[in-house]
Amino acid sequence: MNHLLASIDLGSNSFRLSVGRVVQHDGIAQIFSIDRLKETVRLAAGLDENRILSEDAIQRAVTVLQRFGERIRDFHPSHVRAVATNTFRVAKNIDELLPRAEAALGFPIEVISGQEEARLVFSGVVHELPPSKKERLVVDIGGGSTEFIIGKGLEPKLMKSLHMGCVSYTKAYFPGGAVTEKAFEKAELAASKELEVISKPYRKMGWEQAYGSSGTAKAIIAVLFESGLVPTRAITLEGMLKLKRILIKHGSAKAPELRGLKVDRIEVLPAGLAIMIAIFRSLKVDNMLQGEGALRVGVLYDMLGRHEASDKRDETVKIFMRRYHIDGKQAQRVKNLALDFYDSINPANKEDIRRALGWAADLHEIGLSISQSSFHKHTSYVLENADMPGFSQDDQRRLAVLTLVQQGRLNKTHIQGLSSDKWQAILCLRLATLFLRNRQNPKAGRIVSLSTDNHRTITVQISKAWLNERPLTRYSLELEAKEWQSVGFEFKIKAS
Repeated sequence: MNHLLASIDLGSNSFRLSVGRVVQHDGIAQIFSIDRLKETVRLAAGLDENRILSEDAIQRAVTVLQRFGERIRDFHPSHVRAVATNTFRVAKNIDELLPRAEAALGFPIEVISGQEEARLVFSGVVHELPPSKKERLVVDIGGGSTEFIIGKGLEPKLMKSLHMGCVSYTKAYFPGGAVTEKAFEKAELAASKELEVISKPYRKMGWEQAYGSSGTAKAIIAVLFESGLVPTRAITLEGMLKLKRILIKHGSAKAPELRGLKVDRIEVLPAGLAIMIAIFRSLKVDNMLQGEGALRVGVLYDMLGRHEASDKRDETVKIFMRRYHIDGKQAQRVKNLALDFYDSINPANKEDIRRALGWAADLHEIGLSISQSSFHKHTSYVLENADMPGFSQDDQRRLAVLTLVQQGRLNKTHIQGLSSDKWQAILCLRLATLFLRNRQNPKAGRIVSLSTDNHRTITVQISKAWLNERPLTRYSLELEAKEWQSVGFEFKIKAS
């Protein structure tokens, strides 16, 4: 394997594009960075008190993404992954922002959860560090959220994302980068309150090495060292308190004695410093080193895993199947039949929809561990709201929709507005569960095919003798036909 991968990190402060070359050596694949782009967007600064993102902020994002899009225009879609973080998560007008952002970039954008962001950050940091068996703490202060991860080797053990970031705290406590002692007190107190939920379990687990990733930690380390506030390139509480006094003295980060501070970090440095001071005090951190890589590198390695058939999502599905005591044999039967149906009616299928159908079949009975009554609703709720490593929010919503309509009324979703591959996936899962209700392998040969002359016509071709021996299946199939007809589809049962 020797090809290029591109990751796009749409943060609340900066947008980053990384292009990496995959090189296989002695059976081990590595990623070497060959190109990087970074633009300061300050997306979180565009959120108002109602969490509506301003038109100016949206336009800033679109302009940057158009430039990124030119750089990766010739990449295969499977070699590009764009992930969006906190501001995309919280903006109430995401339905306006996301289509414009995707059109500008030319590729889909995944809005990932804070938990998934933390996992990818840890992966990115540790892949850029020497191997170690020691417990490591990684802290990533972003524009709108801060991620905390304790892990060993390549595996995170404890992960949390908190709603505090250098852009949102700048807006709340240091508007325009103006610094006062009172502002520092308020910002540190607010951060300390956020940290209360993690301080005890994180200190209990402990770590031997601490790393700060991304722009805030990098900026603090550079200023502390190059300004002579610390003897080595590391963050200490003592060094940060010296820096804090300088900022308060000058009323901003535009202090003549400070060195190593980039222009785009001047305004947000005080807020990032206040958050970091609170972290050191709450978690009892002594010393923090710079961790390279971060989210964008984690995304690259996650893509590499997917290309090498070690997709984190497959691992998560297996864990969920064990956690919720799913009948693995039935899940496999439903999965095999649903995918057989899908391949027969949609040979040029979209791989992402097909994989989602397979995962939905694996997990379609999660809700039985809660209640048999309306189990499909419980399944859908869990899959949409649980922390599922490797899955984006869009991935989880897709699974939630598929499992919600695996039985019952089709008007639970706007199925008429779905693309053909998506409603066909719903059809295949519904028919697979219908034919496998007795939890035995089917013996009906090819049971269903869809007509190709009309994308809203469904034809079920089935053995008449086989169907006559199964009155419950016949009755269920007739009800299924009525359900599809009620939402504007033509559903034909041809028994011969």
